[in-house]
Amino acid sequence: MSKKISIGTAVILMLLAVLVTFQLTFVALSNKYQSELNELTISQDMYAKLAAVDELYRTLYIGDIDEETLTDNLIRGYVLGTGDKYAYYLDEEQFAEMMASNNAELQGIGIMVIYQNDLIEIISVMPDSPALDAGLEPGDIIAYVGGESVAELGYTAAVNRLQGEAGTLAEFTVQRGDELIDFSIERGYVNEQSVMYHVYEPDPTIGIVKILSFNLGTPEQFKSACEELIAGGVTKFVFDVRYNPGGDLESITEILDYLLPEGPIVRIVDAEGNEDVRYSDASELDMPMCVLVNSSTASAAELFSSALQDYDKAELVGTVTYGKGTMQTIIRLADNTGIGISYRMYNPPYSDNYEGVGVQPDYVVEMDESVADKNIYKITDAEDTQLQKAIELLTQA
Repeated sequence: MSKKISIGTAVILMLLAVLVTFQLTFVALSNKYQSELNELTISQDMYAKLAAVDELYRTLYIGDIDEETLTDNLIRGYVLGTGDKYAYYLDEEQFAEMMASNNAELQGIGIMVIYQNDLIEIISVMPDSPALDAGLEPGDIIAYVGGESVAELGYTAAVNRLQGEAGTLAEFTVQRGDELIDFSIERGYVNEQSVMYHVYEPDPTIGIVKILSFNLGTPEQFKSACEELIAGGVTKFVFDVRYNPGGDLESITEILDYLLPEGPIVRIVDAEGNEDVRYSDASELDMPMCVLVNSSTASAAELFSSALQDYDKAELVGTVTYGKGTMQTIIRLADNTGIGISYRMYNPPYSDNYEGVGVQPDYVVEMDESVADKNIYKITDAEDTQLQKAIELLTQA
C-alpha cells in the first residue's frame, strides 16, 4: 500500500516535471560558449588528484566500472562542488525530456491528474489529445493500470505505466460513478496544458486564471483564456501562480508584455554587471486584477507577480514567495547530455532582486487549517481563503 500524499504534494510531483528554474534554453552551443568550453581547463592539482583516484580504482577495485555512469556522476559531482544551488546535469534521456517539456510538447494521452485516497483522479483533459478523443472526462478515477490496482501499485508506478512514447498503448480502467470502463488509448503528441481558467460563479464578472508553469505554449493559452473570459463578460481577474515553479524567459516576457503598459519588463544582469532590459509596448490589459502567491511560487512566477506589483497593476495575496532571482542556461553537450548553469540575475522592472528573500504579498493570508489535508485542486473557491481575499479586493475596487 502506498503512502498518501498531503496537500500540494501531488501538485509538486507533477510540476517537478517542469523545470523548477527560470531559464533561457539553448538547443545547441553558440559559438561563444563552445569557444569558452574548448579553452576551459581543470587546474593541474585537481586533475592530478582525480587521475590518482581513477588509477587506484582501476587497479584495486574488485567490481566493474560502468564508464557512462562514472562520467555522468563525475560531472554531477563537479556541478555540486561549484556551490551553484540551481545547477544540474541531465543525462541524454533527461535532456530530451527537458527539451520536450520546454517546447510544451509531450508524448502521452494528455491528462492531468492528482493522487488521493490511493486513487488517481483526472482533473483535466488536454485539448486535441488522445484522451479527449477517447472520451475521458475530468472527475474520472483511474483505478487500475494494466490490470493492476493503483492502490497496490502506488502513484509513481501507476503514472509511469500511463506514460510512454507516441504510438504505444496505455491500458487502464476508469471508475465513473458506479461504472467501470476499460480504456486502451494509443499515445500521441500533446501540447502541455499550463493554463486553467473558470468564471467565479457568485460573480460572473470575475475570471480566475491559474498558470501552472511558463513554457513556450503558455502565452497562447494565457491570452486565449483571458480573451474568452472577457468575451463572456469578465471585467476583473485573479491570476493564480501558487505552486508555479517558473519556466522559460520568452514565455514570461510575452505574457507580461500582454499585461503591462509601455516600460521595462525585466532587467537581466550578467556576471560582469552588463544589463539587458526587455521592454513592453504600449498595449496592455487594463482591468482590475489580483495575484495569488505562496511559498512555492518561484522564479518566473515571482517575476510575474513582482512586475504587476511594480506597475501597481495588481495586489498580491497569499504568503511570501520562494525567492529565486537567478537565471539558468541549459547547454547541450556533445553527447546530447546537458548542463544547467546559473549565469545571470534577473530583476523586476523597478524593484530589487528577490533572490533568497522572496516577493512580499500586499496582503498576507494563510490557507485555512480546515483544508490543510486537502489537495489544492479539490479545494473549492468558497474554501480558498486566499482567493476569497482577492475576490473581496476586486469587489471593492
